[in-house]
Amino acid sequence: MPNRQPLLGIFVAAVVVLCAATARLAAFMLLAASFFAIAASVWAAETKPGTEAQTKDILFSESFEDADLAGRGWYDGTRFRIVGDAAAGEGCLEYEWPDRQSGVQGSSPVRRLFEPTDEVSIRFYLKLSQGWGWSGQNFHPHLTHFLTTENSKWHGPAASHLTLYIEPVGGKLRLAAQDIQNKDTPHGLTQGPLRGGYNGKFYDSRDVLFTDDRWHCVEAYFKLNTLDFENDRANRNGIVRGWFDGNLVVEHTDVVLRSTDFPNMKFNQFLMAPYFGPGLLPHAQKLWIDELAVGTKRISPLEPNK
Repeated sequence: MPNRQPLLGIFVAAVVVLCAATARLAAFMLLAASFFAIAASVWAAETKPGTEAQTKDILFSESFEDADLAGRGWYDGTRFRIVGDAAAGEGCLEYEWPDRQSGVQGSSPVRRLFEPTDEVSIRFYLKLSQGWGWSGQNFHPHLTHFLTTENSKWHGPAASHLTLYIEPVGGKLRLAAQDIQNKDTPHGLTQGPLRGGYNGKFYDSRDVLFTDDRWHCVEAYFKLNTLDFENDRANRNGIVRGWFDGNLVVEHTDVVLRSTDFPNMKFNQFLMAPYFGPGLLPHAQKLWIDELAVGTKRISPLEPNK
């Protein structure tokens, strides 16, 4: 009769090896599953491509979730009306004209300083009340502005060394600039001649864009032109761009915004000041602003799921 003990020993050894291998495989599978779970959570937590680079270019942002704007660096404003039905989050800022004769109420004009820069961008959401009416003229309402280091933190927007405008006029998106205060400087005005005490260059969208009472994303980007000091002149390479709901509607890349009189000029102040001139308000109406951000590069609309 054959001796089965050696065969039994071989069988037992094989089973032990197989069990050990199976255990190692199970451990490996468990480790691999844990690794992929961790990796998946990390990938899910990572920002989307471009977001990190975009975030570092933000100078400040404001979601208007509450009225403590002063606690977040805003100044020159005393009251802020935060209401619901926001573009994102819980709150947005409301401005109101209660009748044809009143100035803006509900919220104050307000300012924010930021780090000086030779290029600046803005993104905000704007909603106009149902039946919104325009001024009937090719100007007003004013809405948002940028000023520069050549004026003080309290300077008014209407007569400065350079003020930029981002506003809806007659339903179009208008980007504009004036430099009335430069009328007596060596190189004079860069934004056209004075007309009735004012000057300005307008960069309007071709089409009427503001036609309803829904939230719309407004974006603008400005870059100061460079200067040719050897020939004592401005280079025509300043940039003005505007977007409406993510679509480019204004683009000029040959703009002059400053002369060699202001070699150190930089943008450093944002001013939000909705305004209709006397007699130009058609009737009582409101507007709302939300999700405002200022940076040095284009900021882009919020993601659709936000």
